[in-house]
Formats: sequence, structure tokens, C-alpha cells
Amino acid sequence: MAISPSASYSVTVRLAIQNRPGMLGRVAMAIGEAGGDIGAVDLVESGRDRITRDITIKARDSVHGQQLVNAVKRLGGVRVVNVSDRTFLMHLGGKIEIRNKVPIRTRDDLSMAYTPGVARVCTAIHEDRQRAFALTIKQNTVAVVTDGTAVLGLGDIGPEAALPVMEGKAMLFKEFANVDAFPICLGTKDVGKIVETVKLMAPTFGGINLEDIAAPRCFEVEERLRKDLDIPVFHDDQHGTAVVVLAALLNALRIVKKDLRRLRVVVTGVGAAGTATIKILQSSGVRDIIGVDEHGTIHGSRAKGMDFMKRWVAASTNPRQVKGRLGDAMDGADVFIGLSVPGILAVKDLKRMARDPIVFAMANPVPEIQPEEAARHVRVMATGRSDYSNQINNVLCFPGFFRGLLDSRARTVNDEMKLAAARAIAGCVARDELGEEYIIPSVFNKAVALAVAEGVARAAHETAVARKRHRFDVSSIH
Repeated sequence: MAISPSASYSVTVRLAIQNRPGMLGRVAMAIGEAGGDIGAVDLVESGRDRITRDITIKARDSVHGQQLVNAVKRLGGVRVVNVSDRTFLMHLGGKIEIRNKVPIRTRDDLSMAYTPGVARVCTAIHEDRQRAFALTIKQNTVAVVTDGTAVLGLGDIGPEAALPVMEGKAMLFKEFANVDAFPICLGTKDVGKIVETVKLMAPTFGGINLEDIAAPRCFEVEERLRKDLDIPVFHDDQHGTAVVVLAALLNALRIVKKDLRRLRVVVTGVGAAGTATIKILQSSGVRDIIGVDEHGTIHGSRAKGMDFMKRWVAASTNPRQVKGRLGDAMDGADVFIGLSVPGILAVKDLKRMARDPIVFAMANPVPEIQPEEAARHVRVMATGRSDYSNQINNVLCFPGFFRGLLDSRARTVNDEMKLAAARAIAGCVARDELGEEYIIPSVFNKAVALAVAEGVARAAHETAVARKRHRFDVSSIH
């Protein structure tokens, strides 16, 4: 099975090549035969005897990247001068910074931005705490909070190792919805300490985005913060994932012409994202859902590996009480939603599904089954990766979601907002665009954040959790 090379494993190789006809062709052939995908070829220096070029190559993984370099090294008349990993270069020194919004060029500027003028603004906020939304960064600032225990598909790697992901999250907030976000990586796994720390920081922020906190601890952290804070708390791994999954499913069902209420759905990985996905599917009308974890199907009589949230899943799903392993759950299933671990879904499992199967294999960075392997056996295929079609990515939800929350000054997050966001995302794929390989809009579609923000702000107003009259301003995103 051939895995497609990806930009996430790309390298730039600087080569000193003998200046004679055909040498660049030999280099390209060696890279191609080794399975590399050549991107840019840049001239660095041209001499009488040698030409120095930078060649950018996509690889399948880190090992393959080294194999590509070795293939070039074996060529006569070619010397490898340097190898740069493009992903690591992007992260050097961090990916975000703070910039001033107003210049400080004169004494007058200084006296208004800082002392003594700033004291007047402080006094105004002291007299009316809500004025902090208008007079400080609070109105447009989100804390991206993690304890580093459930990072991507890497697991419990700690707060320092989680920081690059949180920086990336902050970049996406800014890029797609003009929301200022700051990464907060906490050096504790204690629920009480996490909750207390976020509460102490809350006066600075207009919203809290919880990120990569392992289940079941994440459920308690979110619940306690939602009760104690008067700003919205959103666990993106749960609700962002669920919203985008529902959006993709709504459009996939338009292709296979199936009814939500008659679907049989299998969800693997019943943690934060899996549980939230089950809940939003139920809210949308899906009745037959089976959750599967490392111990098998979750059902009412199961005792092994059950926590309080899995007990809820057992009581609320699997109406046919299917018992056994993943393969047993896949019998007659219309939809597979993978939020678990790489490689657990086999072709034989796909063959047990109902007609026109829908498969969302979203384990990251390696899905439950590779699209190349599943292609001949499914009608609609999606993953969480950007290098395949139908990327189910939270970036379609959270920037616009928080834009809507901040612009409406919502006190909390509710189900109506999530459903509105899912419908908004699905609606960004026009009827004439919809197809098996295009069920979800591109993450670079600027209309998505705007549509989601409008839907969320409207839902906040309609459910009476908005503190600011709904009057959406397109300029807030740009």
C-alpha cells in the first residue's frame, strides 16, 4: 500500500552538483525512484564546475526522509551540503508574538497608554467591571489551556511538549477569525489546581479554550469551570470535533441519501471527542450508535474499563446491545467514526458495513485506516489530515465559534450554538460543489469562520446567553 508523501515530513536538501548535462535529471530520478515528491528546485549558486541547488522533497515519514537523502548521497558527482527539516524550521523561536496596536512615539502617547492617563481607565473599570470588555484586550482574547496529557495522537507528553500545538492553535485563531489567543500550558494534572488556575486567570480573557486534556479528567474540568465562570468555556477536543463531524456527516448523507434517524453508527475511541460526538449525533436525531474502545463494544452489562462517562455511554447508546469487538459492531453499520488510534480498522471490517459506507478515520497523525487502503470499499472517506481530501479539522469550527462568542459576549456555550455551527459549516459547501471527495469546506475558505460566527452569535441571542445585542460585524474577522 502506497502512503502519500506529506509536507509535514518535507526536507530541503542543498546539493552541490557537477556542472554537466543530465546531472539534475539524475538527481530527480533518484528521488522519484525512492518515492519522494519534488517541490521547489531553487538555484543557489552557479559556478564553472559545480551548481548548488536547494531541492525541497516531501517524504512519507521521518525514516523515508532519511532514505531520500541517502539515495541522493549515493549519486556520483553530487555532494549533500545541508539538510533542513522544513517543519522544525517553521517552529524555530516559536510561531507567535505580541505586537502593539497603538504606537508610542511621543510623551503624549506614553502618558495616555501608561501613567498617568491609564489610571482613569482603571478607575472606570473598577466602577463597572463589564467595561473591561470594551477597554482592554478581554473583548478579543482567548486562553488556550492544556495540561499536555492528550496531545494529538501522542498522548501524555507534558506541558512543554504541548506548547508547539497550543502556539499553532493561537495562530489559527488569529488567521481565520482575528481572535487573539495565548497558550497556557499548566504543570499539573490535578483537576482542582487546573480549575483554580484558570479561574485566577479568567479576568484577562473573554473565553477559555480547553485543549488536549485527557478524559475523563477533561469532563470535570470543563463542567466546574462552566459553573464558576461568567465567560464561555469550550473544550475544543470535545465540541469542536463533534461540530465538524456532524457538518461532514450532514453533507455525506446528502450523497448517499440516508436519513440520520435510520443510521447505524460506530464510534471508536470513547474519550473526550468520541463522547461529545455521540451527544451531538443524538441531538441531531441519530438513534443507533455503538461506542467501541480497547475493551470492545460498550453496552449495559459491561464492567471492564468503565468510568463515569463510559457508564453514561453504556446507558444512552447501543440499543441492540451488541457485544464483542470492533468487527462485531461494524455488521450493517452505515457510518464509522474513528477518534481512536492508528490502524485498528481493517478492510474486512469495511466489507461488513451496509451499502454506501461512510468512513471518517480521524486518528492523528495516522488514521484508523489509510485512505489508499479503504478507497475501493467505501463511498465517502474522510480523515483528520490536510494531505487528503475531506479533512475533518477543528479549525473549521473553533475560530468562528469563538468569534461569535466574543462578539455576542456570551456567558456560556450551549447545544444550540453547536448545532448552529455544524449547519453553518455544512452550508458552506454548495450543491454544485458537493461530491464524495468534497463534503466539507476547505480550511482556507474564509466564508466558514464568518458563517459559524454568525450562527453562534445568533444562537447566543436566541437562547438569552448574550450580553451584547447581536449585530454581527464582518470587519471583526478581518
